[in-house]
Amino acid sequence: MKILVSSCLLGDNTKYNGMSNKNDELIKFLKNYEVIKVCPEVMGGLSIPRDPSEIVDGRILTNKGIDVTSYFQSGAKKVLDIVQKENIKVAIFKKHSPSCGYKIIYDGSFSNKKIKGNGITAALLEQHGIIILNEDNYRDYFK
Repeated sequence: MKILVSSCLLGDNTKYNGMSNKNDELIKFLKNYEVIKVCPEVMGGLSIPRDPSEIVDGRILTNKGIDVTSYFQSGAKKVLDIVQKENIKVAIFKKHSPSCGYKIIYDGSFSNKKIKGNGITAALLEQHGIIILNEDNYRDYFK
């Protein structure tokens, strides 16, 4: 089974601040699966490091007010292409991210507050029937 995974969760330094969100438990769990790692933000053309971004009124803005929506949309489309080409049905994404967050994302105030909503890539993949999980709930699916 192929699983799409946020590269930051696998230890790649693709996070906005040039760091990762490495999750050793997840990495260990994934040893039995074929993993396709992605970072929609980098795939869309954003640099590492980059200014933090959040969804504000349907657009993705940096903490400096720069609209980077087109980069996020481009990355999401590239990820969808991979999912369709590789026939992937499940993704494990970084929670709360403006790209990968699913059901709960940051509220756009850059104050660490969260609201209901989906990141750009998670929303696009969900529209195409992909099961979206995160680093906290993936075990529930694979019981």
